Amino acid sequence: MRRPKGTGSVFQRPDSDVWWIKYSRNGKSYRESTKTTNKEKAKRMLKIRLAEITSGTFAGPQIERVQIEDLADDFLRDYRINGKKSLDDVQTRWNLHLKPFFGFLRAVDVTSDLLARYVDARQGEGAKNATINRELAAIKRMFHLGMKATPTKVTRIPAFPHLAENNVRKGFLEDGQYQKLIGYCPELWFRSIVECGRTYGWRISEVLNLRVNQVDTAHRVIRLEPGTTKNKSGREVVMTEAVYQLLSACIFGKSADDFVFTRPNGKPVRDFRITWENACSHTGVPNLLFHDLRRTAARNLRRIGIGENVIMRIGGWKTRSVFQRYDIVDNRDIADAMKKLEDSEKGQIGHVLVTFGDSAKPHRSNPANPQVH
Repeated sequence: MRRPKGTGSVFQRPDSDVWWIKYSRNGKSYRESTKTTNKEKAKRMLKIRLAEITSGTFAGPQIERVQIEDLADDFLRDYRINGKKSLDDVQTRWNLHLKPFFGFLRAVDVTSDLLARYVDARQGEGAKNATINRELAAIKRMFHLGMKATPTKVTRIPAFPHLAENNVRKGFLEDGQYQKLIGYCPELWFRSIVECGRTYGWRISEVLNLRVNQVDTAHRVIRLEPGTTKNKSGREVVMTEAVYQLLSACIFGKSADDFVFTRPNGKPVRDFRITWENACSHTGVPNLLFHDLRRTAARNLRRIGIGENVIMRIGGWKTRSVFQRYDIVDNRDIADAMKKLEDSEKGQIGHVLVTFGDSAKPHRSNPANPQVH
């Protein structure tokens, strides 16, 4: 008997025992294999499709065939065409960790339970929570791009866990350590790079890629052009006297397009990890990274009363949440705060102590006039 209009149908092709279903949505007809020879299972699949159409959750067989690897291709292409500097990093994360686990799965198969199992597996391999969060962020971005695609490639984004990060670096360079660090390698290029790093908190790529035309000694400013920084935003900072003296020496006799930081043989400084590691070992901070100078700059600027918004503009922090990972408070900060509080309240404290002393004096009974206290 023919099924009522709008309820679809199940059928078999002449050359196969597999059942197919037929249904329509918004006037468009769909035919889909149920991949089963059981008619009752085929009917149940048809009911599911009709329910999805009624509830507005219908994705269609084409979307259900989309694999995570398809989304990853779009994700990596987005990084390439937008010139994102972290392309190599996300490509490595995908190839080493994400692809072996997710690569051959369909997007519709990714659930919160599956994501939790991925976290469990990576933690079992010794991966830190911060590393796992970056990997999950890449998968989440893939889903967001799939949602925005035309036609849409995914219809939902699973709930992604966010792990507490307890391996945030806390290293920074003290003033005394700075003098010892640059004393190990007194060459102009090394001292100038370290000075820029600890003064402005710039990333190593932003420092090493500086060209002479970005250093304006007449107005004593340095400009990072839009598109050359990690967050693509341009920056302009005023030179301190130390930075001015060092950079003036660095650019002396160079043309506008030359690199600011060059070795004595004239070659641009592209990698100085060995020199850095040896200098840090000499200073007594063997695990210090150049990136730790970002946190050093943030702390030093905040200590002298510079507002967070200004510090973020100087160092290129785009969001407060990211900036707060670098803004380190140590025991000396707390001691300084308590000293300032104590100095500001000295007058009040004296008054309180006098009042407290008076109230603390014992009341003696007069034998001639005894009273009950």
